[in-house]
Amino acid sequence: MLKVMLVGDLILDEPEPDSFFDLTRSKLREANLLVGHVEVPHTLRGQENTSDIPAPPSNPDNLAALKHAGFHVATLAGNHIHDAGPAGIEDTVATLQKLGIATTGAGSCIEEARKPAIVACRNMKVGTLSYNCVGPKDSWANEKRPGCAYIHVITHYELDHASPGGPPRIYTFAEPESTEAMVADVEKLRRDVDVVIVALHKGIGHIPAALAMYERPLAKAVIDAGADIVVSHHAHILRGVEVYKGKPIYHGLGNFVTVTRALNIEANPSPKRLEWARRRRELFGFEPDPDCPTYPFHPESRNAMIAVCEISAGCVRKAGFIPCWVNSKGQPEICTDDARGQAVASYIAQITGRAGLRTDFAWDGDWVRFL
Repeated sequence: MLKVMLVGDLILDEPEPDSFFDLTRSKLREANLLVGHVEVPHTLRGQENTSDIPAPPSNPDNLAALKHAGFHVATLAGNHIHDAGPAGIEDTVATLQKLGIATTGAGSCIEEARKPAIVACRNMKVGTLSYNCVGPKDSWANEKRPGCAYIHVITHYELDHASPGGPPRIYTFAEPESTEAMVADVEKLRRDVDVVIVALHKGIGHIPAALAMYERPLAKAVIDAGADIVVSHHAHILRGVEVYKGKPIYHGLGNFVTVTRALNIEANPSPKRLEWARRRRELFGFEPDPDCPTYPFHPESRNAMIAVCEISAGCVRKAGFIPCWVNSKGQPEICTDDARGQAVASYIAQITGRAGLRTDFAWDGDWVRFL
């Protein structure tokens, strides 16, 4: 039996990054395969290079904390991986691979960015692919430009009532050409490995429960192409879960270790990031917990999870999650079936239902399984 664990966004932008895994390291190291999403570039060179709000690069030395926590694969396709330009991608990939952590989702060109991470464990070959669905376009790799693998998602606004200037209905859908390229990647990988994992950087940031129109069809297309597990991140808050054709879809793993002061209003040296720190509170209607200075996210995002899938004979036999809670220091803590664990599990069941997903849950030892 192969035990796969997966976590969401990882931002290691504080001193002593190892310490943020202290309360979960022993559990994470129980995984035969551990996958996480590295959100920002790790480099000491390069220049700010994005049309969006740039994330500051982190020290490459901080990535060693992932090795010490037991990570085997890092997905990289996201909206910030190109924020320090080509040097940021090159240094992040090189450092992770030097640590023995396989990477996928970003590279020196689109062919490299779409190359899967393939890891052999427990007599099985597991392949992972990673795609960014949220832009910015200048982060997308092409034949000659470094960047990330991507799905082009189109947004259309339509006024469906007789009130000019009123709220529109929002339609989103994945553009067929990039979706077909992703499907071809998955189908090709399916022929070469026993287990396929696909990570999608998708969703609406900082808003509880909501799924944009494109998200479920895209995740199901990934399963239809041959994936066994679909995970998502980007929203910095948990999303609901569902099972499709017997395969788990985690619509948003939320934050795991995401420690940074770059989104604080207090003592923020970057005019662009300071402006965004103020604007996003208005846009998304939340105030970060003042007791969490290194965790400037929606208070509900302190509900967290470790996705768990047990696989044998190339099939997912059990899927679910270990409830976690992000404490005031920014450390995720394991929650068992005590009051805190029950509260986190109930929150995940609630947002799953609010998103219109029909999934039943049951405790199975120290984790919650999908029925």
